[in-house]
Amino acid sequence: MARLTGAQPGATRRWGCATAAFLLLLLTVQAAQKADLSGDATAATINHSLTLLQRLQELLQNGNSSDSVLRVRTAASDEAKVFHTHQLLLSLQSEVFESLLHNQSVVTLHEPPETAALFEKFIRYLYCGGVSILLHQAIPMHQLASKYRVWGLQRGVADYMKTHLASESSQGHVVGWYHYAVRIGDTALQESCLQFLAWNLSAVLGSAEWGSVSVELLLLLLERSDLVLHSELELYTAVEGWLGRRQPEAPVAERVLRAIRYPMIAPSQLFRLQAQSPVLARHYSAVQDLLFQAFQFHAASPLHFAKYFDVNCSMFLPRNYLASSWGSQWVINNPARDDRSTSFQTQLGPSSHDAGKRVTWNVLFSPRWLPVSLRPVYSDSASGAVQPVRIEDGRPRLVITPAMSSPDFAGVSFQKTVLVGVRQQGRVLVKHVYSFHQSSDEVADFLAHADLQKRTSEYLIDNSLHLHIVIKPVYHSLIKVKK
Repeated sequence: MARLTGAQPGATRRWGCATAAFLLLLLTVQAAQKADLSGDATAATINHSLTLLQRLQELLQNGNSSDSVLRVRTAASDEAKVFHTHQLLLSLQSEVFESLLHNQSVVTLHEPPETAALFEKFIRYLYCGGVSILLHQAIPMHQLASKYRVWGLQRGVADYMKTHLASESSQGHVVGWYHYAVRIGDTALQESCLQFLAWNLSAVLGSAEWGSVSVELLLLLLERSDLVLHSELELYTAVEGWLGRRQPEAPVAERVLRAIRYPMIAPSQLFRLQAQSPVLARHYSAVQDLLFQAFQFHAASPLHFAKYFDVNCSMFLPRNYLASSWGSQWVINNPARDDRSTSFQTQLGPSSHDAGKRVTWNVLFSPRWLPVSLRPVYSDSASGAVQPVRIEDGRPRLVITPAMSSPDFAGVSFQKTVLVGVRQQGRVLVKHVYSFHQSSDEVADFLAHADLQKRTSEYLIDNSLHLHIVIKPVYHSLIKVKK
């Protein structure tokens, strides 16, 4: 980073005062002009703000009329980076600088290397109100904005992080951003990161950042039922790898292993894990009761099992599995054109007792369904004309219904989940998830704000709507019997 040099503060303080007065006068004149012209139909605005920004940038670059000096030092270097600045501009943006520069013109600041490397960008923002950053620069820039209380920049960087969760990076960044959000107490950023990780977990499991997941974050993810991944076995394999790399203490490892939903894994796969998994062998006593219960779940009929065990808990609730036995992908080309329909089959339930039983599902998609309040009605006039309704007033509709009924459905309800894939930063990721239960055939707000008429819609990939429909069978108790 180049050192910024220029006129010495002692010799140019009077020019700094003149600059301050000029800026304040310019802002006052602009506000007065706007007020004077607001009621005149012939009014025009002459805008030279870009020229002003260029002049301010030149002030920083050349040090013209500088009245203060910032010396930025790091523990890793004996050399300080020197910035000749203007007290008024720094004070307008930062109350911290206003306090630091009160009654002194030279201030030494101590920064870690990662924030010191961005200090020139940070100071340029104070002069020009804009800055460009990369993924790896988000956290140190947010740290600078927070330390010096530049609230506009702090909010801007936080918004950048929320909108760039899907950006591809070699080492990954969402896990690191989540941990940073926890440290600073930004609950909105925490939730955005956590939701992204949950809805795109398969992509994270195979990335370099999976190893950097903290114990706390891992446990938060494992307790969620909205995780999107191929299967529970995929999750177990990833957890096994995490435990092998991190080597946590036994109580932590056992708590993690007990969060796996073993009934969602087929018996043949459970037998293989018992025989081949070193992690499971090491902590077998801690999860033996869960494995035994999983084998009982697969051996008995769900109705019989539900008489003796509480199936209304997370252990027996499927996550959003992408395997074909749980649902189907549906790519709708030109979705704004007309109604479409499809059908697919899923297994009745996760129990081996139901593995061979199939449920057929019919799906109807309508791009321009009108709610009752917008449907055409006849007027009271003699002509009986129909009120005009614009096509764009309609909204997409998705209806999912079983094509059959069966006595086997007793004790089973179905939660239907629709995943909407979008292309972000060159990758196809899940951005929207809609869930509804057996009592309803459709979700009320499905793509309520989507504009499928535009080819540039964020909901479309190459003019196609990418959906994945997941059917989650949920067992519930019909008769309770004392053990």
